[in-house]
Amino acid sequence: MYEGAVQDLIDELGRLPGIGPKSAQRVAFHILEGDPDDMRRLAEAIRTVKDKVQFCEVCFNVSEDTLCRICQDTRRDPSALCVVEESKDVMAIERTRSFRGRYHVLGGAINPIAGVGPDQLHIRQLLNRLSDETIQEVIIATDPNLEGEATATYLVRMLGSLGIRITRLASGLPVGGDLEYADDVTLGRAFEGRTALG
Repeated sequence: MYEGAVQDLIDELGRLPGIGPKSAQRVAFHILEGDPDDMRRLAEAIRTVKDKVQFCEVCFNVSEDTLCRICQDTRRDPSALCVVEESKDVMAIERTRSFRGRYHVLGGAINPIAGVGPDQLHIRQLLNRLSDETIQEVIIATDPNLEGEATATYLVRMLGSLGIRITRLASGLPVGGDLEYADDVTLGRAFEGRTALG
């Protein structure tokens, strides 16, 4: 246990996701030993992101404007909507350059243990977006874990009566993976989602 400001910094860093007590301590001492100019730039970057960055009014992606660059892009296909959990998922999909539609960021996944239900997510806003008949397909791209599956199941139930095509991203074996190390669910999904060759 350290004194004063050092312990306060360690405690605050330890509250960040994925940072345990040891990592918080390492980062705190890196900050202490780091070049003062570098650390001031880091502090300024944190302050700036909190002051300037907000959520897009339409899709809830991060943005410095009221609309994110994807919602502003008139070249995007307005008939396809990809539903993701977080903004980082938008960036992951954008890196593939496989999708040219629009997005809707839920702001998380249904997780009753953590107290996150449908009302804490942007599901009502999703339903509002789907009321204008422009969107022909909703692609559900939630994580392939328990919370993501619960969210996908809930969305399918909610959207099923709207007459919109609802699809889910395929999941299965990773490239370079070995069958013997795949879990039962992943291997089962790989069989369900198999494609014809030749």
